[in-house]
Amino acid sequence: MKHVVFNEADQGLFEEIVALDPEIQGEVVLIRDDYAVGPIAQGETEAGQAARRDWWQMVLSNTPYGDEALNTVDDLATVSALCHSLDENPEDQVWIWMGQNQHDVMGYYWLIPQLKPYAGRVHVLYMNNLPFINEKGQLFYPAWLSEIPAKEFRKAKKLARPVTLSEFEIDPDEFNRLKAENAMVRTLEGGKKITGQPLEFFDAEILRHVTREYQKAPRVLQLVLQKMKIRTGDAFLMYRFRELLRAGRLQSSGEAERAWKDLDLKLPGASGFDAGIENEQTTALPNE
Repeated sequence: MKHVVFNEADQGLFEEIVALDPEIQGEVVLIRDDYAVGPIAQGETEAGQAARRDWWQMVLSNTPYGDEALNTVDDLATVSALCHSLDENPEDQVWIWMGQNQHDVMGYYWLIPQLKPYAGRVHVLYMNNLPFINEKGQLFYPAWLSEIPAKEFRKAKKLARPVTLSEFEIDPDEFNRLKAENAMVRTLEGGKKITGQPLEFFDAEILRHVTREYQKAPRVLQLVLQKMKIRTGDAFLMYRFRELLRAGRLQSSGEAERAWKDLDLKLPGASGFDAGIENEQTTALPNE
């Protein structure tokens, strides 16, 4: 059995789960890319793949991740190895685990056309509007698999069902629609319905947590991630911080090229702190 997940946090969780439950023991396969953001047009071509890689390289620049993170992502090689294993082991099955969020659903849409030759052996477990019990004994509806306590997955595994022949036909069509639209941000509206959004979709959420007093960028990032209802990755949010700086909607103190952890951010305009300091320097990020 192969378990496919779409978040690094889920990979560690599932390695713990399969060790505890002999019935679902198997390899945990991680699809690393976040297909809910960035260009996806012509992703089956070398040109489309190069365009996406170039975009991620731009997003990851001046972040703690850098090129190292980019070089660890090769989902095509991961799926190729998965398919090779399925060919070598005709009794093996694939279980695709999805939380109710755009990251997992877009990963599913990207993956499912490549598994069509294995129809009947591919199962999906979608935690869509399903209640679970948290560590405090309270009922909740998780959006991400990592929010579910490990012991609750014994109940979750009962949800496994084969991907239907109809889904193998319809879901690739939906992904083709999203590729043609090629919106730079994609959100989940419910079920498996994905809607394209503008690149600036998360900017209002970012600006809501910035004040006219300088704050360290990691502090602002932490606040945004904690409070936002529709979550995205920290690297993409950092990229949007830089774009807001370039647009003059945020300001930074000192040298804007300093390390991310040392960067200070505030809204434009004088605060009680810097109004009394003459010749205060505020620098926007230069255009690349």
